[in-house]
Amino acid sequence: MTDNAGFKPDGDAASYPAAPSAENPPPYNNSVATLNDFNSKSNLTEKNQFSLGEDPYNPFEHRDPNGASSGGALAHLLKSSLGTGILAMPMAFHNAGLVFGMCMTLIVGFLCTHCVHILVKTSHNICRDAKVTALGFAETAEKVFEYGPKGMRPYSNFAKQFVDIGLMATYYAAACVYIVFIATSFHDVINYDCGINWDVRIYIALTVIPCLLIGQLRNLKWLVPFSMMANVFIVVTFAIVLYYMFDEELVYSDKPLIAKAAHIPLFFATVIFAMEGIGVVMPVENSMKKPQHFLGCPGVLNTAMITVVLLYAIIGFFGYVRFGDQVRGSITLNLPEGAWLGDTAKLLMAVAILFTFGLQFYVPNEILWRKISHKFSPEKHNITQILLRTGIILISGGVAAAIPNLEPFISLVGAVFFSLLGIFVPSFVETVYLWPDRLGWCKWKLVKNVFLGVFSILALIAGAVASINEIIDMYSDEK
Repeated sequence: MTDNAGFKPDGDAASYPAAPSAENPPPYNNSVATLNDFNSKSNLTEKNQFSLGEDPYNPFEHRDPNGASSGGALAHLLKSSLGTGILAMPMAFHNAGLVFGMCMTLIVGFLCTHCVHILVKTSHNICRDAKVTALGFAETAEKVFEYGPKGMRPYSNFAKQFVDIGLMATYYAAACVYIVFIATSFHDVINYDCGINWDVRIYIALTVIPCLLIGQLRNLKWLVPFSMMANVFIVVTFAIVLYYMFDEELVYSDKPLIAKAAHIPLFFATVIFAMEGIGVVMPVENSMKKPQHFLGCPGVLNTAMITVVLLYAIIGFFGYVRFGDQVRGSITLNLPEGAWLGDTAKLLMAVAILFTFGLQFYVPNEILWRKISHKFSPEKHNITQILLRTGIILISGGVAAAIPNLEPFISLVGAVFFSLLGIFVPSFVETVYLWPDRLGWCKWKLVKNVFLGVFSILALIAGAVASINEIIDMYSDEK
């Protein structure tokens, strides 16, 4: 999870046909039967499509023919997954052990892929029911509840607001992680090379200054040059990291196969943070001219996730073997101090993350502004946005200064936000859509989604507790 190329906020649906609402009621309200005649969307959709003599609506036929190709969508997904997350994987293996870490990385990768799959599939299905071309993450949740069982329909707006607020919180929290990462990288290089001993919080304050400038960019086209340069810097950094990972003989004998049980929650929280790019998935899928190629075998999603999971497992495994217990929240911070190649990698990655801060910050601000812009007169929109963005970045800097340790911060963000949005919400939304008569043999899909929901809540609680304890210990050590 790093940046969000191709992102369009869920509310930006001007290019799609109007979704049904109170003013523009769903098609089924025009039929002879009433809503009370139906208990699920299967009957509702059947009523729409066949009793009215209409052909089933195919949203794929109404996509923009000039949209993104399958290759372009694959590139967006890979790009959004290769950043601070993959650099944190050696730390995740440190908290899991070699064998347990490798096995569970593959399993968590499968679970994350499955959750993305069911979210996109549910979105495709509800698009047919609602007769709209495409829906974003929050809009999908809203329409699933709106067209769902009668008891769930009043909660459609709550579902949309929950996902929107979750996305905002996730990206704002990730922006705080970005600030800590940038500041820590400059702290290590400048302090060592210049022989000074400035606290990392000084570098956080200095990092906030360029973030204030980049955070004021409101048009994605102005962020494209920064994103392109960031891509080049990231590729160079990965090459340097791989060089240092294999520049010495690797020693496996002193690494535990399974780590202490108390550290396992931190592993899950870090891996979920690294792998989940749930906020990017629907915008990328919505941008495709042939969205049917997103799922399936091999499909865009499976190709991207297999590549990502294998890269994460390899970097995590060998990164931990190379640096052992000294591994840090980003493997770049383990590169030799004072060595020009190591310093180059640290600074390039720091600048790359700084350049992608604008994209990271663009996502939640667009959602937030969509919700509050009507409260301000149009002539005050510009100054309001400037003050709002400045205030949020200053608060983000304050949070980063309060938790300047990268390792527990990444785990905390992954545990609280990505476990909810990436695992819990997709499984819950699918359950509501399929309820009550399309849950498979012996309702196995319900059992499966209950398992995913319980796993996400356990990951949230255990990961958050372990991360908070690490933060408390950090402050205890400073006293």
